[in-house]
Amino acid sequence: MAQRNVIIIGAAGRDFHNFNTRYRDDESSKIVAFTATQIPDIEGRRYPPDLAGPSYPDGIPIYPQEDLARLIGELNVDECVFSYSDVSYQHVMGVSAIVQAAGASFTMLGPGDTQLPSTRPVVSVCAVRTGSGKSQTSRRVIEILMARGLKVVAVRHPMPYGNLVAQTVQRFAELADLEKQDCTVEEMEEYEPHIVRGNVIYAGVDYEAILRAAEDDPAGCDVIVWDGGNNDFSFFKPDLQITVADPHRPGHELRYYPGEVNVRMADVVVINKVDSADPEGVATVRANITALNPEAVIVEASSTVRIDDPEIVRGKRVLVVEDGPTLTHGEMKIGAGVVAARRHGATELVDPRPYLVGRLRETFEIYPDIGTILPAMGYGEEQLRDLEATINATDCDAVVIGTPIDLSRIVDIKKPNTRVFYDLEEVTRPDLTDLLGGFVEEHGLA
Repeated sequence: MAQRNVIIIGAAGRDFHNFNTRYRDDESSKIVAFTATQIPDIEGRRYPPDLAGPSYPDGIPIYPQEDLARLIGELNVDECVFSYSDVSYQHVMGVSAIVQAAGASFTMLGPGDTQLPSTRPVVSVCAVRTGSGKSQTSRRVIEILMARGLKVVAVRHPMPYGNLVAQTVQRFAELADLEKQDCTVEEMEEYEPHIVRGNVIYAGVDYEAILRAAEDDPAGCDVIVWDGGNNDFSFFKPDLQITVADPHRPGHELRYYPGEVNVRMADVVVINKVDSADPEGVATVRANITALNPEAVIVEASSTVRIDDPEIVRGKRVLVVEDGPTLTHGEMKIGAGVVAARRHGATELVDPRPYLVGRLRETFEIYPDIGTILPAMGYGEEQLRDLEATINATDCDAVVIGTPIDLSRIVDIKKPNTRVFYDLEEVTRPDLTDLLGGFVEEHGLA
């Protein structure tokens, strides 16, 4: 049977996992290219031969998604596999139209083709959209499990923006590991809170190898927590699936891929941020969840915001720096930094747009609705320098850091600054402690 030529459409994460689990050893398919979007500077690389396997001695080229229609014709492509997340159904079908108009078939792989089984119980934490509060929910889950004396290993959705071979399997157990493995700001934002809490976290490219390493972690492993990213569904087959929904964006649980998938598969749905959302938004999300998945347990939770030094904010004109992906493809208009600044008496949120330096201008051109908040874009050294220069050039009295890491540790901020923290606090019963208690008993972990 003739091989089918296939392009995997991705964003340096789900695409590589789909290749590894579905196509690497499939003799009926030949992956002729990856395309890349969402993340800056990930095109123009190659998926390396060491990871691609013996059928791909030269590796696989990675092109910009803008070249997709041309590539389908030039490479005689039969099929394109959509492999990234946190996008509207309109966007997904828009890509499908490009693919089909060029003559190829359009495919989306599901959990049956891509989820890996584990020898350890797995709790999966996913979300409806980026910025829903998935990371703080993962932290809360881990705290509850660790309080029971269990050894918890977290595995993070991939962020392989550097040397893919070096990032095949990454283990982070102390802060020095972040520098040792040349992590970007986006990676640090996800890994650092776990390290500080005292649990090990894995990430990388080859999630079969990562899963086996996590199961046999030298510090021990009783439970694996999948800390999902970009509202993707889990790479591992979960024994308990928790999905986080955001009432600041009511209705998105019906309109975004694969957010609706995550709701439909959930055992538990956490409606986060009920303390700051419009009650009508909370009610809408609850009704939609019930319609999509009437068997799911719904937990309402607050996103409790606290700030290091309120006096730095009170009565001041402040620049708020928030998590980058939450503001860009996550489309959020506010984050924890904005909430904290308003609650603690900032007189003005200073617009960073007149002071943007370098490639941050491109970010605002691509995402013009970000508004008066600065996304902490730091996918590479150049972006990190631009972020530092923009912060220091902005005419403000103080800087509010709403990112999950201590940004001042890696960026030289020459203005008074304070850091914002946010934690999940359930406000309804059963809560996560109740539900995880049942999970622990069910799996004989008590």
